[in-house]
Amino acid sequence: MEQTNQNCSLYHHKMKHLVIILIILGLVAVCIISLLRERIVNPNMYQVSFTAEGRVFAKPDIAQIVVAVRTDRVKESVKAVQNNTEKMNQVVKKIKEFGIEEKDIKTISYSLNPVYDYDRNSGERTLAGYDVYQEVTIKIRDLDKVGEVIEAATTAGANQVGNVSFTIDDDGAVKKEAREEAVAKARQKAKEMAELTGIKLGKLVNVYENDSLYPVLRNYTYDEKSNGMGGGVAAPEIQVGENEVILEVTLVYEVR
Repeated sequence: MEQTNQNCSLYHHKMKHLVIILIILGLVAVCIISLLRERIVNPNMYQVSFTAEGRVFAKPDIAQIVVAVRTDRVKESVKAVQNNTEKMNQVVKKIKEFGIEEKDIKTISYSLNPVYDYDRNSGERTLAGYDVYQEVTIKIRDLDKVGEVIEAATTAGANQVGNVSFTIDDDGAVKKEAREEAVAKARQKAKEMAELTGIKLGKLVNVYENDSLYPVLRNYTYDEKSNGMGGGVAAPEIQVGENEVILEVTLVYEVR
């Protein structure tokens, strides 16, 4: 009997130790899983980033202008629309003579609004007529014709011209050049910073890019007294200049 009790006591003692070991192993496993999960969800926070710009100047190959026709204070709305439409149709017809295709002429604004006169003494208002406004954008692919197109549009009846801008149709090659410059500068900056501070840079873990194009803008406005509806206007001399393409790159490195 005494031998049996000793065996039972030894068995329970071993089981107690086994349970303790299993609990410890379970806690270790939970800690490892938590650490792995934290590493996956929140990667190494010891990172450093370096930002640099690449700047490239390039001559634009497309011009875009905004041409508008405004008709003011016509008594009947139908007549106001008719007058404005006839003028704009003449403008578009004239513009197409320069080889500008239909796809490059787009209406971006059209409005018909009543206009009232106010009597300050009585406080009453009376309908004075209707204003009609139509605005189109014109894309000009032959930059030598920009001034001539503006002249033709105003001669045909346009009384507002503005927002003359110059862009690059396919700016992929220009952006590539700016990107290469930006990356080279960012890498050099990272190298210099590591040498100055003694930090140890690890692998490149991320790259961010931000690009922008600065078009050249010019504004021109003509009124009915100076344009082709009454007098005539000389073709303005348009200076195309160059556009500046700026591309910003940020390189993110691990810190070892």
